[in-house]
Amino acid sequence: MDPTKTARTVPEMLADADPARPALAGESGPTMTYGELLQLAERTRASLRRAGIGRGEPVAMVLRNGPHMAAAFVAVSTAAAAAPLHPGLRKRELLDALRSLGARALVVGEGCGSDPEAAAQALGIQVLRLLETDPCGGFLLDGNGSVPIPPAGQPRPTDAALLLHTSGTTSRPKLVPLSHDNLTASAASVAKTLRLDPSDRCLNIMPLFHIHGLVGVLLASLRAGACVLATTGFAPMRFFRWLEQLRPTWYSAVPTMHQTVVQRAERNPTELASSRLRLVRSSSAALAPSVLDALEDRFGCPVVESYGMTEASHQMASNPLPPKLRKPGTVGPQAGPEMAVMGDSGELLADGAIGEIVIRGANVMAGYVDNPQANAEAFRKGWFRTGDQGYRDTDGYYTITGRLKELINRGGEKISPREIDETLLEHPDVAQVVAFAAPHAKLGEEVAAAIVPKAGRTLTALMLRQFASRRLANYKVPRIFVFVDAIPKGPTGKLKRIGLASDLGLC
Repeated sequence: MDPTKTARTVPEMLADADPARPALAGESGPTMTYGELLQLAERTRASLRRAGIGRGEPVAMVLRNGPHMAAAFVAVSTAAAAAPLHPGLRKRELLDALRSLGARALVVGEGCGSDPEAAAQALGIQVLRLLETDPCGGFLLDGNGSVPIPPAGQPRPTDAALLLHTSGTTSRPKLVPLSHDNLTASAASVAKTLRLDPSDRCLNIMPLFHIHGLVGVLLASLRAGACVLATTGFAPMRFFRWLEQLRPTWYSAVPTMHQTVVQRAERNPTELASSRLRLVRSSSAALAPSVLDALEDRFGCPVVESYGMTEASHQMASNPLPPKLRKPGTVGPQAGPEMAVMGDSGELLADGAIGEIVIRGANVMAGYVDNPQANAEAFRKGWFRTGDQGYRDTDGYYTITGRLKELINRGGEKISPREIDETLLEHPDVAQVVAFAAPHAKLGEEVAAAIVPKAGRTLTALMLRQFASRRLANYKVPRIFVFVDAIPKGPTGKLKRIGLASDLGLC
């Protein structure tokens, strides 16, 4: 199937595939075909209409990772605006999320506790319980419906299909609406970049309440007519067994997961030798070159580093597969929307000049929901401002030098924490590191670093400071080191940077 062929809605995308081919599989082996997934979407659309829910209306979802979550997201998105939420949220957090969404209903799965239903009931939102009917994703929706509405046709390309909150690390989370047009355009870009075809099998270890897993894995695979092996989530002790038993051809993950895979690879030589991986993909945060090299050495296949964000329906740029040029440390050329680098005055900058990365195109959202101030700040001269700092080289490859809000301002010196991360990861006794800004009475901000030592290794601040000082300018060398067993993570598994000084008791 040609992923560049036009398909502007999720149902059209599914209908392009061979109905007899497997679309979804769980860890136990049974599969759901594309034909069965389309039928499930039709039944779900009818269930939601009976519940009084029409096209583009928000339906919150609290489900555990796995084939039922994958199938439910796809099915609900064909009938309404699916809004997957973290299954670990507590009642207070759920109340905030449901209010923000303006949810018309909540789909809740087995084993998700009582908080989701309690929150929905407190707000007078109808609850639709997802009843699993088979291990490969089949389900029924059960609930006391609202006033039924007449059946409607297929969704329109401009209808909202997905609603996600931004991470909200620097302000209250903003609500991002993504249309069928947005999602299918981005899924096609990922499928084209990775050269996916119906023979591919993707091992999904990403959470399916985050854009990376939903589009970069699930929808991209479905766009190519391929199969998604929908696991319950990243499980380091089971990862290599999955490689051996499920026989995936690729997986996508965030850098923290890749680091763990590298650390455990030597303990699983048999499974490693049986791997059928033809590529490994990394996204959602910068991948240290040392980790990229280690992955390629262990698996004997190329590692593709990509760049994405929620507002762009995930992928914006990506390194290509061989034999095309790959540049480790860059995020590659644009691979979806049009990209440019913008200066402080709104002018587009020449190659090599550092500025803010901006985007525009079919997979970029139209604007945040009910947030005119955020929209006024986010868009400039028709371009969406990513908030990332970087530059484009003469080959058209983009390098991200830092998050504008993450840059450390040490007495006027602007420092990219990513450079410090990559330098300290070169130390043989460092397992994980995150550099961040700590408050300083005179300088405003000081450079700090949270360190997880490798098991059985001893590290001191002096050792790391001396190591860094041989590789970095003096003003970039961290003055503060905090040694921890684990670095705090956000809900999607990315290591936290913003707010880390507070989390670690430095302010």
